[in-house]
Amino acid sequence: MKITDYELFAVPPRWLFLKLETDAGICGWGEPIVEGHTKTTRAAVEEILDSYLIGKDPMEIERHWQAMYRGRHFRGGPILMSAMGGIDQALWDIKGKAYDAPVYDLLGGRARDRIRVYQWIGGDTPGEIADAAEAAVDAGYRTLKLSAVSQFRRIDSPAAVDHARKRLAAVRERVGDEIDIGVDFRGRVTKAMADWVATELDPYDPMFYEEPVLPEHADALADIAASTKVPLAIGQRLYSRWDFAPLFEAGTVDIVQPSPSHAGGISEVRKIASSAESADVLVSLHCPLGPLSLAACLQLDMVTPNSIVQAQSLDIHQPADNDLLAYLAEPDVFGFTDGYVTAPEGPGLGIEVDEAVVREQASARINWQNPIWYHDDGSVAEW
Repeated sequence: MKITDYELFAVPPRWLFLKLETDAGICGWGEPIVEGHTKTTRAAVEEILDSYLIGKDPMEIERHWQAMYRGRHFRGGPILMSAMGGIDQALWDIKGKAYDAPVYDLLGGRARDRIRVYQWIGGDTPGEIADAAEAAVDAGYRTLKLSAVSQFRRIDSPAAVDHARKRLAAVRERVGDEIDIGVDFRGRVTKAMADWVATELDPYDPMFYEEPVLPEHADALADIAASTKVPLAIGQRLYSRWDFAPLFEAGTVDIVQPSPSHAGGISEVRKIASSAESADVLVSLHCPLGPLSLAACLQLDMVTPNSIVQAQSLDIHQPADNDLLAYLAEPDVFGFTDGYVTAPEGPGLGIEVDEAVVREQASARINWQNPIWYHDDGSVAEW
């Protein structure tokens, strides 16, 4: 079997899909995307495929991963690892279809039957975010995630910290103690403020603090860990096992959050998760993305014993006429029930893409960018 061709589809709201074709008539799908850098990522995928992968045997996934990574002098980073991630997903999809088996069977078989998912909730006021939390719980979710702060100054006021506390307090009061609540700092809080904010939120028993500081300031995690009882999570902006290794060695992180669309695909995230297990670190795969990335995450969740909860983006970041599941021929393939999701049982990634819908949506002009925030003095704030 040889890889013969490929197509890329930029689709709403901010995703990039890859279709990889073979001379055996088997096609594999993947999702290589860096949100807000679609054109750049697309160019990286095209460069890798055109210069190396076309004409190769798709079954030799590890050889191809090593060639894509080690065969170039410059490597790593969000663009190149995301391009590789989507290609790697498509290769596993082809291999699973060739053997008529889901990817998790090729990786050793199930370690679980289902995994919890969390729902992101938002709202400008404590009352609004509490209403969103109640609606999510009524919809069956048992795990929620919210942003600790929005725009936040490098040294902010007691009122700003109190607003963060009131938001979490309102959610905890509304949903009770049986619901887990992850709190995402999004790297918006500086090292100077992180201990203070965490101390104010601790009484409401969050499940974890995500990106309490930016990944480039991970050296501060030890100080934060010493001042809070809440587990610390980081990793959506780390891209390889070499990026994660210092965290495991330092012992200052409790949960890692790699994405198979950003961190080198199924092949690399499997290795990151195994390294995490050896360090007694838990895994929560990151996925504010589309159905192909979610399918890849679920294949990994099924074989990762230290995976605890799965991110997903249903009902967020999409316009009303563009649901994540609309790109699938069988929208109910993921089996969401009572706050859990089961992995698809079909071959490969286990999903069938509705190619007609993909092609129709790809005709739209997609140029998603996150907003740029400014402080009162005109300096640029973290988003």
